[in-house]
Amino acid sequence: MLPIADAFEYDYRGCDILYGRGRASDLGAALGERGLDDALVVCGSNVGANDDLMDPIRAGLGDRLAGVFDGTTPDKRVETAADLLDRRAAVGADVLVAVGGGSSLDVARQATLLAADDRDLDDLRREAESGPEVLGPLAPDAGPALPHVVVPTTFAGADLSAGGSLEVLDADASPTGQPLTVSGEGAWPTLDLADPALFETTPRSALAGSAMNGFDKGIETPYARDATPMSDATAVHGLRLLRDALPGVAGDRPGGAAATDRAVVGALLVQIDRKISVIHAFGHGFARRYDVQQGDIHAAVAPHVLAYLFDEVDASRRALAAGLGVETNGRSDGAVGEDVVEAVAAVRDAMPVPARLRDLAPVEADDLPAIAAFIADDWSMARAPAGLDATPEAIEGVLRAAW
Repeated sequence: MLPIADAFEYDYRGCDILYGRGRASDLGAALGERGLDDALVVCGSNVGANDDLMDPIRAGLGDRLAGVFDGTTPDKRVETAADLLDRRAAVGADVLVAVGGGSSLDVARQATLLAADDRDLDDLRREAESGPEVLGPLAPDAGPALPHVVVPTTFAGADLSAGGSLEVLDADASPTGQPLTVSGEGAWPTLDLADPALFETTPRSALAGSAMNGFDKGIETPYARDATPMSDATAVHGLRLLRDALPGVAGDRPGGAAATDRAVVGALLVQIDRKISVIHAFGHGFARRYDVQQGDIHAAVAPHVLAYLFDEVDASRRALAAGLGVETNGRSDGAVGEDVVEAVAAVRDAMPVPARLRDLAPVEADDLPAIAAFIADDWSMARAPAGLDATPEAIEGVLRAAW
């Protein structure tokens, strides 16, 4: 295994990645270098109450800490983002510092766009009630109204992103019977501070689901139809690190600080030029019907999705084999594909995540045909491997296998 640096900095699409154990102490100085003086920390209540995590954040920000908003939830409601902006105005913050998992990072990111949007909450609700499945994007011309910084503490891979969504109407209130969301693009973080010591303050149960979500970003990129040698390189090396590290960080194998360091770097690598594709389409399909953790869906379906892909197309199985430690020399495509599926299942099975859809409480077998139709129509299926004819019937077969 190639060694990794103890600390490094990297500019990705205008976002400065600061990696290193203990880098939380650099937060205040990093903001000062960017002319930012007053930070509002954005997190959930569990993160806000976790002093092992928050103490280094508070110390790192020092007198640049203007306040804490600890109201984010997995629901990612538009009202939460509005409350966040009210809190930001009250404390006079000129930057948001999102700490924690994907929910907090997404809410903070979308709040920067909501602040620049011409619509208020009533406008968004009226637009949602008119029945579109997708509302008009947030601030399509204005862009983000204020900068934000991300400090991830899970492996979901929401830090190096410009997207996300906010729920405006839940399924019960929606005229379509599905949650209606609003989202915007282009709100890249100014800074991504990746400190492995902060990840070690997150409970393993929370890390496991996020680990599958991030892991699958590396799996999907090589088989996406718009993959490139550059995106393959970061995805494959990221998989090498995650394959060995995640079971020791979020599962039942010995790990320690070295495993956490490798997992954090691996999670960064699989986000570089990532290509969201078929596995994420499956997750999105379930999200249109249930309030369910995406990592749990990914855990249950990923091996079955890969088996389906390998039956239909090549799906870059040998690139994935390189990342997952599968021998390829002198072996048939079928044998390589089978071992890639087994390698993904082995990582999954080493962590406390569901292996079957039936183990997820809200999921009902009678809903699988409708979910298959959602998946076939999902935007991320546009990146499915060339030559794949992913009909709702074929997708339902994958869901039945994962049941």
